[in-house]
Amino acid sequence: MRIISINVGLPRLVVSHGQTVSTGIYKAPVAGRVMLRTLNLDGDRQADLTVHGGRSKAVYVYPSEHYSFWRQELPGVELPCGMFGENFTVEGFDESNVNIGDRFRVGSTEVTVTEPRMPCYKLGIKFGRADILKRFLASGRTGFYLSVQREGEVEAGDDIELIERDENNVTVADITRLYARDRDDIDMMRRAVALEALPDSWRDYFQKRLVKR
Repeated sequence: MRIISINVGLPRLVVSHGQTVSTGIYKAPVAGRVMLRTLNLDGDRQADLTVHGGRSKAVYVYPSEHYSFWRQELPGVELPCGMFGENFTVEGFDESNVNIGDRFRVGSTEVTVTEPRMPCYKLGIKFGRADILKRFLASGRTGFYLSVQREGEVEAGDDIELIERDENNVTVADITRLYARDRDDIDMMRRAVALEALPDSWRDYFQKRLVKR
């Protein structure tokens, strides 16, 4: 497991459907070592902090292996690293093989997997098509967020080393599946609610669904 590309970008103003929108989804690869802090990478910032950023979303990770899928789904669309707004484009590190709460060493940092990425309308702005939101979620290729336990420097090419595996064994893909499709998997919902690393908003969401049942 390793980082293929580190991508950063500051918020910019774009016009969509006649309205001006501020978005930080436009990222570009950077060379050399980059400081990763508690809230983001140096040179990177989120635009709308009510739904993006914060400690549980300091870094957005997207597997490089997913790009081949999207090249088939979206022929003719340029797909450079960072196209999905990710900070880390990675190899060998995806939604099905990492648990919520897994802890990793990357460069001189330590990070924890927290939650899947749920697409918002700004992904549609980036791709110039509203249908990408539904297709993105349905694909299960959401990528995921990391929180930062130890600040430090990272660089493209750095290995991603597992430090501690979360014993609850709830993968990122499990959380997305519970949200998007398998709404009757009560056992998995209970396990999700018990995850300390999963943000309160997710745990509250699943708890409310359990109560309704």
